Amino acid sequence: MQRDGETIAVVQGGSSAAAQELFRAFVSRWHASARIVGVIEENHGLGERTCNGGYLRSIASGELFPLFQDLGSQSTACHLEGSGATSASAAIARDIAAGCDLVLLSKFGKLEAARGGLASAFAAAIEAGVPVLTAVSPAFSEKWAQFAAPLFTPLPADAAVLDAWWRAIRGSACAAPPAERVSA
Repeated sequence: MQRDGETIAVVQGGSSAAAQELFRAFVSRWHASARIVGVIEENHGLGERTCNGGYLRSIASGELFPLFQDLGSQSTACHLEGSGATSASAAIARDIAAGCDLVLLSKFGKLEAARGGLASAFAAAIEAGVPVLTAVSPAFSEKWAQFAAPLFTPLPADAAVLDAWWRAIRGSACAAPPAERVSA
């Protein structure tokens, strides 16, 4: 049985891009021994824009969900648009229902703070009792605490710490990522 504060791990520190890279590496280490679903954010590649929202890539299927509308390079308006995150949430809910060990959600940010974006995916994982790995935009820390307290524990942006959290959640049957296991 999981105790409060262990169900959701929240990576803190570093940039959003660094957190997404940490998540990609985590999935790479653990995908052979765990059913991981969710999304990792990718850059939109549009150059200098007011908002950074790019794409969410499904870990399960590889599908891309856009987080932006292209308003043109001269636009100074935020191009963040939530319908892609809403579609991603629906896909993640289906993946959770099909069975998984971990839900990795790129971050809790502006859309989620307004109860949109990936908020329903967070809720689906919590309701299913599936552990969650995520990051939280510092600007939305208070909204995050209102949404998820006391179910989360903050972790530094450190691969060894994430692996230790995951081992503790999974139990002794999962002592190390497959790449680190030594054959006798």
